[in-house]
Amino acid sequence: MFGLGTWDLLIVAIVVLLLFGNRLPSVMRSLGRGVVEFKKGVRGIEEDIESSSNENKTTPTV
Repeated sequence: MFGLGTWDLLIVAIVVLLLFGNRLPSVMRSLGRGVVEFKKGVRGIEEDIESSSNENKTTPTV
């Protein structure tokens, strides 16, 4: 893709770990919380759409 091989990516990963290793747990924790909040938002939107589609369905009266 960018012309990076396996060894290049491994070296980049090691450098990132050396630079940000002490902050990595807090960064991953924040990332996990963000993913959970995103999923909650998506779930809420799906429930809103489902409830509005159920309200729009009416039974014909004779």
